[in-house]
Order: sequence, then C-alpha cells, then structure tokens
Amino acid sequence: MKLFDVYPMLDVTIERGQGERVFDKAGRDYLDLYGGHAVISIGHTHPHYVARLERQLHQIGFYSNAVHNELQIGLAHHLGRLGEVDQYHLFLSNSGAEANENAIKMAAYHTGRSKFIAFRKSFHGRTSGTLGLTDSPRLQTAFSASIPVLWHDLNDMSGIEEALSRGDVAAVIIEGIQGVGGIHVATDDFLRDLAACCKQYHTPLILDEIQSGAGRTGKFFSFQSSGIEPDIITSAKGLGNGFPVGATLIHPSFEARHGLLGTTFGGNHLACAAALAVLEVIEAEDLMTLADRNGRYIMDILRTIPGVLEVRGKGLMIGIQLDQSAAPIRKQLFERYRMLTGNASDPNVVRLLPPLNVRRESLDDFAAALKNILES
Repeated sequence: MKLFDVYPMLDVTIERGQGERVFDKAGRDYLDLYGGHAVISIGHTHPHYVARLERQLHQIGFYSNAVHNELQIGLAHHLGRLGEVDQYHLFLSNSGAEANENAIKMAAYHTGRSKFIAFRKSFHGRTSGTLGLTDSPRLQTAFSASIPVLWHDLNDMSGIEEALSRGDVAAVIIEGIQGVGGIHVATDDFLRDLAACCKQYHTPLILDEIQSGAGRTGKFFSFQSSGIEPDIITSAKGLGNGFPVGATLIHPSFEARHGLLGTTFGGNHLACAAALAVLEVIEAEDLMTLADRNGRYIMDILRTIPGVLEVRGKGLMIGIQLDQSAAPIRKQLFERYRMLTGNASDPNVVRLLPPLNVRRESLDDFAAALKNILES
C-alpha cells in the first residue's frame, strides 16, 4: 500500500527535534522556522512538555468523555485565564478543522439560519463544512460549494451591514490573522466595527484563532488587542505543540444541552496534559512577551532587505512579500542554509511561524540568508 499524496515533499526525513532545530537521519540539523504549520509553539521536545506527557502515560492515556476528567477542568481554567475568556464554555476536539466545524454548527443551531459571511483569502479547514468557508476554488467539492457563503474583503465593511440586516446569516467567521492567505492582519478598528454590526443584527461572530492563537502574536488570542468579545473562538495547532488538540470556546449565551456536540478522542487525558504543558511553559517563560519583542525585531530587519516589498504580521506570525516567486527562494533557504519556511496561497509570500522561544540569533541567521539569496 502507498501513502496518499498530500503535500509536495522536501527531500528530508526528520527523526528528532530540539528547541527550534530538527535533525535528519544523518544527524544534520535544520532551523525550523515553520513549526509544521504553526504547530510547534514551545519548541520541539521541551523538557516540561515531555515530562508532563510521560507522567500522564504512566497514569492513564485515554478514557471516554462519559466520565469526569479533572484535566479538562484544569485546562478550561488555565485557558480561560490566559485568553481572558473565563466565562466561555470549552469543547475539546482533535484539530482546527473540527473546532471550526463545531463553531459553525453551533451558530446554525443557535440562529436557525444557513448562510455565512466569510472573507476572501481565508482558510478555515478541509472538512466539508469548513471547506465551504475557505477561499480556495480548487479545493471545493460539490457539497462544500453548496454552502451559501457571502464573500467580503478583509478590513472592508462595505456591504456587510446590508447583508446582516436581511436576518438570514448564521454567523460571520474570520481569522484574526489570515495565515494560508499570506498573513493578512484584521485591524482592530475593523474587528470592533464588525463585532458591533454582528451584535446589532444578532449574528454570531466566530474568531478563528487556529494559527494566530496560543500566544503567537504576543497576545494569547490575536483579537484581544481589539477589546471585542466574539461569540465563538476556535483554537488548535500551537495549543498542543504537536499533540492533536482542538478547542471551541462558546459564549454562555449559547445553548449547551446534551447531544449538540460530541467526540470520542477530543479532550482525552494525553491531549489535556499536552495542552496544559504548553500553557504552563508559555506562562512560566513569558513566551507571549518574547514573541512580541522578537517579532518586532525581525520584521524591522526584514523590511530593510532589497527585494522584500512588505512584511506583515504580529509577533511570530510573519508574512514576507517578495518581488518574485517565493518557491525558488524557499528552495535555496532549505538546500543552502538548511532552513524550513512556509509558503502561502500568494506565490510571492514566505511565511514564518517559528516556536515562540526561537532565539534571536536564529532569526538573525535567517535574515542574513534571505538577504544573501535575494542579492545574488
């Protein structure tokens, strides 16, 4: 049996990792500035993370959600405090796509409506429902394309109030920062105007923080800088640092009766231990402050490099807009400098999503490598 073809493959087999570095079968090290799609938040094999998971394995790894799990309660409290969302209800799943599926399902249950507002260049997942809200025609299926979606431009309120005033929109879904689309930031003013409009017309606002959450932007959730209160928040990726964890945070104004949501593996003991370890490290090592400082530092440097047209982002969620195709640049970064970076739906964008505790020297090395490549 062969594996299904998923992504274009780099010619490397990664066998272990430590901090911001990963190592191949021959022992060669690579600087990981992508974290496997923004997943590695506290670095590879962080000692506290490993110890927390190992300890949990010696106790119990899994039991169903039909019994009480104190780790879930602890995770809810810790997540509520760090994200300033204590009043929300937490539903745990296994991925960002699941988190978003549950968010749009809850919105449809709550409103009895079927239409959604989403934004161009968005990415919300590859499951049937979330794919319908993802701006990628080449990925659409007949089923996902049948979901009624009203598309709008990010940071532009034109037409949104008119659409909401008709009373048939189940929810507005938006990424705090568009990741796959090329790191486009929703401004605080836009988020405030959007939230106010949603409130006026009794339409839930869903904040997709799958990539931009878990401290990556200098806040636990990127929307926190705007001071708004979304109706539903979704998180995943960096929340588990490699262990599959998805989270849907639901405002208490939503009905939470039995049977609306369910999962077999979501919120299992190991997943909760992993997420708790991540939150503990983020807090103990003040990684949100570090992400903010180092993000500002490297973005300032990148803006001085000839061939870089624009640098977008917050914290360590960074998009580098080049004056040429990014693919050959990324190839040289990998082959000449052993650096792993990300792409985007915009072919001229390089994405950086390193661990929040990446060292400043590593960021300097990247900037120097990129400058050398672009100058040559």
